[in-house]
Amino acid sequence: MDLVDLIEEKRFIGQEFLAWLWFKSEERGGSIELPERGDILVAFEKHMLLEYGEGPESEKLICRGLQTELREARAGLALGKKPEQARIKISSGDYEFSITLTAATMEFRSVRLPKTAGTEDGDDPEGFEGQALERISLFEEGIDLVNELFRLFINIRTSGEWSDELVKIRSWVHTSADQLAL
Repeated sequence: MDLVDLIEEKRFIGQEFLAWLWFKSEERGGSIELPERGDILVAFEKHMLLEYGEGPESEKLICRGLQTELREARAGLALGKKPEQARIKISSGDYEFSITLTAATMEFRSVRLPKTAGTEDGDDPEGFEGQALERISLFEEGIDLVNELFRLFINIRTSGEWSDELVKIRSWVHTSADQLAL
C-alpha cells in the first residue's frame, strides 16, 4: 500500500477528530480541559468544508457564517456529511490562535498567530531576530495545542470511553439538527 492509499484509508480519523472537537467546543461553552495544561477555549469560526461520499463521487459543501450560524454544517452532520476542513480559534492563557485544519492530512492550511509587541526600530537586526524567534515560538505553541487536543481525542477514541462519547456526539448532532428545523 502506498502513502496516498494509506492517507485515503485513514482520513476518517481526522474527520472524526474535527467532529469530536466541534462537539467538545460546544459541550462546556468552548472550554476543553487538557491534561497538565488546564482549560483552553476552542471555537469553530466562519468556515467549514464538509464532505459526503468517497472517491470521485464525493461531494463537498462549503459552509460559511458566524460561529453560532454554521447552520448548513450542523444540518450536514445530521445527514452524514463529514467535516473535512475547519477554521478553529484556540485560546490558551493570553494567546489566541486561528488555525484552518484539514482533516485527511491534519494539515495546517493557515495559521494566524497572536499579536506581538513588535519592535520600535525597524532597522534593528537584533529586534528583528527577536521578533522572528518569538513568532517561531508562538507557531510551535499553536502546533502543541492542536497536538494535545488530538492526543486527548486519540486517548478517548481508543479507550472504553469512546462508546459513551459517541452517544453524546450523536445526541448533540441530532439535537442541533432538531433545533435548526424549528
